[in-house]
Amino acid sequence: MDTTATDLRPVGEEDLRLSPPAKPPNKPKKRGFIWVLFFVIIVGITSYAVWRVRQPGLIPPTNQGGRGGFGRGRGGFNGDALPVVVAKARSAAVPVFLDGLGNVTAFYTVTVKSRVDGQLMKVNFQEGDFVREGQVLAEIDPRPFQVMLEQAQGTLAHDQALLENAKVDLQRYTTLVSQDAIPTQQLDTQKALVAQYEGNIKQDQANIDNAKLQLVYAKITAPITGRVGLRLLDPGNIVHASDANGIIVITQLQPISVLFTIPEDSLPAVMKKLAAGVKLPVEAYNRDNSQKLASGTLLTMDNQIDSTTGTSKLKAIFDNTNFELFPQQFVNIRLLLDTLQNQTVVPTVAVQNGQQGTFVYVIDDRQIAHLRPVTLVSSDQSGADIKTGLKVGEEVAVDGADRLSDGSKVRIREAGEVERQAAADAAAFAARGRGRGGRGRGGPGGQGGPGGQFGGRGRGGRGTQQQ
Repeated sequence: MDTTATDLRPVGEEDLRLSPPAKPPNKPKKRGFIWVLFFVIIVGITSYAVWRVRQPGLIPPTNQGGRGGFGRGRGGFNGDALPVVVAKARSAAVPVFLDGLGNVTAFYTVTVKSRVDGQLMKVNFQEGDFVREGQVLAEIDPRPFQVMLEQAQGTLAHDQALLENAKVDLQRYTTLVSQDAIPTQQLDTQKALVAQYEGNIKQDQANIDNAKLQLVYAKITAPITGRVGLRLLDPGNIVHASDANGIIVITQLQPISVLFTIPEDSLPAVMKKLAAGVKLPVEAYNRDNSQKLASGTLLTMDNQIDSTTGTSKLKAIFDNTNFELFPQQFVNIRLLLDTLQNQTVVPTVAVQNGQQGTFVYVIDDRQIAHLRPVTLVSSDQSGADIKTGLKVGEEVAVDGADRLSDGSKVRIREAGEVERQAAADAAAFAARGRGRGGRGRGGPGGQGGPGGQFGGRGRGGRGTQQQ
């Protein structure tokens, strides 16, 4: 039988049952391989992106300069160089301040009271007035004291007459005793009588002086120069010398004192200056240190340390010429303890803190940034005093340093360069936007291309003008 011949027999059901099924195509394996390959590509791209983000020197900053890529066009950067503003470390005198919270206290505070009993007849001041020492503030009814004065004067006149008569009798008795006309005892009695009348006259004079003093006390005067507060008693009331409340309270405002505290660790340096007779300058500022109120000098210090707070209380005096300070006002105090000469000073913004401690970025002649640890003595808005780690004349980064790392390539720019370039680009963009509108070609009534909006010309069908 020829095996090459084609068997054209019809296939029956039995043949279909005996024939093996055809193998399906190998599609699931190919799809799984594609998904695995896609996942590996995604993981690789993500890992590269994460690694690149962690390399600040490899990521060029965003170009804000208009046309051109990185390092080209206006406002672009020079390759991967980071733009920074630098400042040179300089030698300067650095003041050493001690800061503390102070409370303004009147140098003298007096509660004016009456020293005699009587009716308050008149008040010669307005609440809040500035009064001078010796000025009459109030008057008490003087008539009772005037009567007392007249009574004392009358008693004095009576006793003076008796004394004159006694002296005449004493002179007569002295002559008679010399002639043995009267006994000596009578002369001695007359001498005692004269001495008694002389004592009465002294008492009468004291009563007169007391009555005059009561008249003086009837006019209440200001014991110090200062500002009066709110009136505590109105005219017409009966006042007594034993009253607990007075008529008015006067506070001295010129000069005025401030009590403030400093840490106990700073106390020895202050005591050394006071013992040497140095007048330490003191400045008073408002609550947020935004305004200087007054300048004065340190007067003295307390004789003990507060064990609960570990601070010592100091007292400063201010002339308060323009009444900048007011009693019971809270102020911030800066005590100038010393001035250090020939210190290395840089702007405060140049100093940063990190895991390395306090450091700055020093820019060398090749415009490479180097991380330099430094030791800081003090820092305020005027600058940072560097003790070690930096020399005078070295340049440090003051703007853009937050994006630097050790070894970063930098480009030194002037302060405000980015802002000026951004303003120039905005002005140029606005000028182009005010140009004539473009013509798009997208068919009748269609929108023009992007050039219609920005003043260019699009391509396509004839369209409407865009505003």
